[in-house]
Amino acid sequence: MYSPKDRKTLLTETCLTNGLTAYYCSTSKGIWIPAKEYKAWLETQNLQEPDPDRLPDEVDVTFIQPLFDAKAALCPEDGSYLSRAKVGYKPAFYIERCTCCDGIWLDHGEWSILEKLGFHTAIYTLFSPEWQTRVRKKELLDQERQATVEKLGPDLARKVFALAAELEKNPNGDFGVAYLMRRFENVRGETRRDRIF
Repeated sequence: MYSPKDRKTLLTETCLTNGLTAYYCSTSKGIWIPAKEYKAWLETQNLQEPDPDRLPDEVDVTFIQPLFDAKAALCPEDGSYLSRAKVGYKPAFYIERCTCCDGIWLDHGEWSILEKLGFHTAIYTLFSPEWQTRVRKKELLDQERQATVEKLGPDLARKVFALAAELEKNPNGDFGVAYLMRRFENVRGETRRDRIF
C-alpha cells in the first residue's frame, strides 16, 4: 500500500498501541489504520463516548499541525478520496477516513492527541454530523468568551463568566439577567438624554 499523502512512499507495518496494527509513512510520518484492524482492536477496549466540552485548552503533548494535514488524500486500499473531520482541539486538526472501506488516516502527532483526549477509541464518532455540530458550537462559544476578555479585560471577564455560571445554576437566574439588562437600558437611555441636553 502507498501513502495517502505521498503516493511514492510504501507504507510499512507497525504496531501503533497495544496490539493495534497500523501502517506508517516514512515521508509524512502519518499512519494508516485499516478498518478491520481498528474494529477488532476496539472490541478489546473500554469504550467511552467523546464529548467536545471535555476538550481542554492544553494537553501535555507537543503538537504542531503537520503540513500534510491540509493535503487531500486517497485511500491506500481502494483509491477513494478520504473525507475529513475536524477535531476541535487547539490547534484544530483534521482526521481522515475512507467512506468506502472505513480505514483511518492520521497525520503525524494526531494519534497522541486523540489518546490524551480519550478519543482514540471513538474515531468514527468524530465524523458524525452531531459531533461536528457540537464542535462548531463550542468554537463559537470560545470565540465569544475570547471577545469578552478582549472587550472587558481578563479580570472583569472572569467575574462575568462566574456570574453567568451562578445564574445558570439558579432556578430564578433569568431574573438576574433581566435585572442587568434593565440596568444597562436605563444607563444607555440616560446617556442619550444627557447628550441631547
